[in-house]
Amino acid sequence: MNTSHAREHKREREHKLELDEVLNWLEADGMASPQDVQNLRQARRGHGNEQNPLIVVAEQKWRTLTPPHKLLHLEALTEWLAARIGLDYLHIDPLKVDFVSVADVVSSAYAARRCILPISMDANELLVATSEPFLREWEKDLSSILKKKIRRVLTNPVDVSRYQVEFFNLAKSVKKAEEQGNDSGGLSSFEQLVELGRNNQQLDANDQHVVRIVDFLWQYAFDQRASDIHIEPRRDIGIVRFRIDGVLHQVYQIPAVVMTAMTSRIKLLGRMDVIEKRRPQDGRIKTRMPNGDEVELRLSTLPTAFGEKLVMRIFDPEVLVRDFKQLGFSSSDLEGWNSMTARPNGIILVTGPTGSGKTTTLYSTLKQLATPEVNVCTIEDPIEMVEPAFNQMQVQQVLDTGFAEGVRALMRQDPDIIMIGEIRDLQTAEMAIQAALTGHLVLSTLHTNDAPAAITRLQDLGVPGYLINATLLGILAQRLVRTLCPHCKKAEPLSEVDRSVWKNLVAPWKSKEPTRIYHPVGCLECRMTGFSGRIGIYELLVMNAKLKKLIGEATVAADVREQAYREGMLALRISGAQKVAAGLTSLAEIVRVAPPSDLEIN
Repeated sequence: MNTSHAREHKREREHKLELDEVLNWLEADGMASPQDVQNLRQARRGHGNEQNPLIVVAEQKWRTLTPPHKLLHLEALTEWLAARIGLDYLHIDPLKVDFVSVADVVSSAYAARRCILPISMDANELLVATSEPFLREWEKDLSSILKKKIRRVLTNPVDVSRYQVEFFNLAKSVKKAEEQGNDSGGLSSFEQLVELGRNNQQLDANDQHVVRIVDFLWQYAFDQRASDIHIEPRRDIGIVRFRIDGVLHQVYQIPAVVMTAMTSRIKLLGRMDVIEKRRPQDGRIKTRMPNGDEVELRLSTLPTAFGEKLVMRIFDPEVLVRDFKQLGFSSSDLEGWNSMTARPNGIILVTGPTGSGKTTTLYSTLKQLATPEVNVCTIEDPIEMVEPAFNQMQVQQVLDTGFAEGVRALMRQDPDIIMIGEIRDLQTAEMAIQAALTGHLVLSTLHTNDAPAAITRLQDLGVPGYLINATLLGILAQRLVRTLCPHCKKAEPLSEVDRSVWKNLVAPWKSKEPTRIYHPVGCLECRMTGFSGRIGIYELLVMNAKLKKLIGEATVAADVREQAYREGMLALRISGAQKVAAGLTSLAEIVRVAPPSDLEIN
């Protein structure tokens, strides 16, 4: 059917897509009822063709007439129309568009008039997205000028209009910044350009084009749910990458001079030394997301072989303080955690590698504990989110105020609950124990692979076993796994490979095998990754008399681990298996993230 449709439309006159023809095709394909079609025709009579017909139909929120009665949203309608008229369909992924190169093909005015957007170009072919499939005169012109084959794809009209503005404006800013950066009278580096700026010359990091590029970069990162932005120098170019759901994606390649100007602009906003490029620096910036919410960026620079690398970590207050169910706590995990945090004194540790969600767990816990009757004090490096309910203190190594000194100062502030960002050395561990022994509840983090290993880690630092027994309430080990996209995940019966992976995953706990599990597929909502967002998996060790008997001068982590499992602690992989059985994540994701356990539990 598609081939005949394509032949039919090759003979079509040059015209803009019309509402009547779209409605006729929807009715003919059984996508819309005759009554709905008639009602819309009457309602739109006299409106002309000022709005793309696909947008008009999408606003009706119709559903297909046949099960499963899917919503006819704009993307679905565009995909349907592409198939009907014999064109390929494309959803534009901005992360994969080289906007600087494609903006060289046509002017923004030309693209806007013809409702097109160049997407990519190689030696033989130019790929062009269009929202008007029957406007084709431009195709001959471009093919003749570029001496390339033109391949058209159909894209939804809202995306074409939006990215026409964004890509051309951004490309213009990059080119202007590059031209101004290169027109420097023989200056060899941006450091010298900044010096010129200090002498009241025009060229500095506050150039309007550089400002626009940086603002676009931030807003785009927020839109893509990025947690980190990496700006990395290479020999001849700069690379921009976003970390989304724990995985890095390359976003753009930009000229080296533009990247240097961007880095300087961001350092200025973060109150960092712009000229100093030989040593690492840290800074902070507050800005706003597209919806108006305030967000904070933590900056870190690092000198590399090709220049200064800049990483911006994005702290969204909505992400840092969340409900425990949203974090991924099971009912039993939450019960055990709440019982520990309700104790008046003692030490609670959260362990895991960098980026495993420890800070989020601690902030969410403190937010719950910080009632008007309680004094909550924190010592952090750095303060990741300013929370009015806490009294927060920043580590200042240059002023000889580390974690241990900070805890010593906090002890004189009449605290009830103390949060220590990290226990890194014996001095900090001793101050935490002293605080716990004098009637305070202390929460902190350690970097260990699992919960039992935190005990031997404390002993490695030099903490005696009897003090661990006297103060430690429990340990929570955690990891973050990507959650399956709810729009495209697919349930399938267990294959032999899945069954083998499941047995290795849950052994030796003999957990019941699910009848089916979900697999990632990939759709527009998740940028074809199959995953959207992350959730925690947890291993909660609650100290009791039997476990304390195993902690002496030479504690064996394996003995503690085995006894903890006998006491009911579930390994990280079992927590992950529960998430797999619930349809929240995939087997491969748990195997990738959670460390294995080789214990035999009788």
